[in-house]
Amino acid sequence: MSRYQRIGVLLLLALPASAFAEQDVQAEVTELRQLLAELKSDYEQRITDLEARLQAAERASKSAARKADDALDTAEQTAIDQSSGSSSANAFNPALSAILNGQYARVDHGWNQIPGFMPAGEIGTGESGFALGEAEVNMRASVDSLFYGNLTLALHEEDGAIEPELEESWIQTTSLPGGIRATGGRFFSSAGYLNSFHRHADDFADRPLPYQAFFGGAYTVDGARASWVAPTALLLEVGAEMNWGGGFPATANHATEPGAWTLFAKLGGDAGASNSWLLGIARINADADSRSGGHDHETPGVVDTFSGDSKLTIADFVWKWAPNGNATLRSFKVQGEYFRRDENGLYAGLDYDGTQQGWYLQTVWQFAQRWRVGYRYDAVDTDNGANMVGTELQDPGHSPMRNSLMFDWSPSEFSRLRLQYINDQVYADTDNLWLLQYIVSIGAHGGHQF
Repeated sequence: MSRYQRIGVLLLLALPASAFAEQDVQAEVTELRQLLAELKSDYEQRITDLEARLQAAERASKSAARKADDALDTAEQTAIDQSSGSSSANAFNPALSAILNGQYARVDHGWNQIPGFMPAGEIGTGESGFALGEAEVNMRASVDSLFYGNLTLALHEEDGAIEPELEESWIQTTSLPGGIRATGGRFFSSAGYLNSFHRHADDFADRPLPYQAFFGGAYTVDGARASWVAPTALLLEVGAEMNWGGGFPATANHATEPGAWTLFAKLGGDAGASNSWLLGIARINADADSRSGGHDHETPGVVDTFSGDSKLTIADFVWKWAPNGNATLRSFKVQGEYFRRDENGLYAGLDYDGTQQGWYLQTVWQFAQRWRVGYRYDAVDTDNGANMVGTELQDPGHSPMRNSLMFDWSPSEFSRLRLQYINDQVYADTDNLWLLQYIVSIGAHGGHQF
């Protein structure tokens, strides 16, 4: 076979192999294209899934932000409400409530003046029998984005006639920056722990002796208050009050400058999950001008008055326990305050330089849901000097004191029945008092501050 013949045979043999190779390449290309299409489809599906997850996360983030804003608004409003002893203003606008407070008393002797102190306000044991006590009517609401308002009227019977009393009438800022809050009008002073509470929120049927002796029950300010809450883990609040009113121990001076100033500070926090505490200190400086003691002198038409400087210092503390902070079933509270007042001036035309002090300590144990028992010891003492002999500021020769036991039952958050026994030694002779009290809340009245 010639050389050309052999080449031809080889070409004939190579043609099928080449055809077969081309077919394999075409199959591989088709397979690769199919794999690429599948990868592209899977990739697009993954992108779609990721985009869907991103949109869901953005919606969840916006929802959480709205809830946080709502919670912050609620917390801010709750703080305002607690400072006034009210419920949320968002529930009712305005929120209206009434507190009915009456009692039956058995009093052996009784008193309406504490020896060594000028009597003022609503003090004393009262008389035996049933008494309507004091009814409280309250209206409060958010005024707008800047202010919150509160009005409280107290109705009580005196000499057979019902007399209204303007207990509170104030407005308060809600949007000042930096933890600052301002209050103006008539309000309970932040001096002392118990003073800012309404009477029906007390743990006992009557106020401790120091509150009756130094405040006539409660210290009310007609003026302005500014306070600041520090951005710290612990509660730290400081503030000042200016008083142009005549709330005892101050007197209304009808002048440009206030007749009394108050500086106060509060520090509090939690100790674990079950304990919380609060400490307070306050100083009231008042310029008294013909301050009346409330009782007529033996000579008709003559009233003993005091004019001079009055400086009162108050230290208070509260400690509360409840399992994991839940006071629904069980809780325990210890509360106490110390008062010291130094006064210098003229009383009934006599030089007066006296020191008075008092304190109380009380415990309340909630041993079951709606059932509580409590004990309180309260006492006052005076060092008014020899010049006061023969006046109502004459030192009594003993320290007026009392021991009180109370037991109460709250069928619901709107009512309470309380039995209280007082071993009373305000005067030299021991007195025994029994009080049976009822408290009923009607309308939108919420919880009180710590």
